[in-house]
Parts: sequence; structure tokens; C-alpha cells
Amino acid sequence: MRHQWIIVCTLCGILTMPAFAQASTSDVGTIIEAFMAQQFPHATSHYWVINETQWEGDEMIVDVHTVVKERRETDPVLSHFLLLIVAGEIRGVQNIPLETGADCRAEEEA
Repeated sequence: MRHQWIIVCTLCGILTMPAFAQASTSDVGTIIEAFMAQQFPHATSHYWVINETQWEGDEMIVDVHTVVKERRETDPVLSHFLLLIVAGEIRGVQNIPLETGADCRAEEEA
């Protein structure tokens, strides 16, 4: 009986947590979701994975892989983006090719 109360209390706590943990305007997940909605407005479903982030002051570069389903009968569209986020807003987007032979190099310092 004691275990049932623990489970019920835990579930109630988990269900009420989202009300206390609202995303702020500088939340990375919220920013990426807004980008996905703008980039793929006709998507029926999507998900994304953050591969890496780099921080410098209020600037952040986010390496994101996305999988988007436009219609039920089509194959998912795979994409790879670098997002530049400054002060909670996307300031730049770069679409990275998924092919292994693509000519992408690290930025060279002058």
C-alpha cells in the first residue's frame, strides 16, 4: 500500500512540473522549435537532435540534426543545420550538406 502512495505522489509531481518550468525566451529548445516551424511550415511531424553547442558570451552556435515528415506517404527529410543564437534570437542559419564527400572545412583564422 505504501508503494502505491509513493507512485501516485510521484506521478502528481511529474504532471504539475511543466507549469513551474515554463520555457523562457532564451530557452534553446523553444528557439529551435520556432525555427523548425518557420523552416518547415507544412510538416506533419518532426524531431531534432542537438549534436554540439559552443558558447561565447551571449552567442551560441548550435549544431542540430533534424528529421521532418512533410506528408504521411513521403519519406522523412533529413537536414543538418548550424544555428547562431545571440541574446535568445536566431541571427544566422547554415544548412550543412549530409553527404560524406561535401567540401566543408573548419573556419581558418586569419
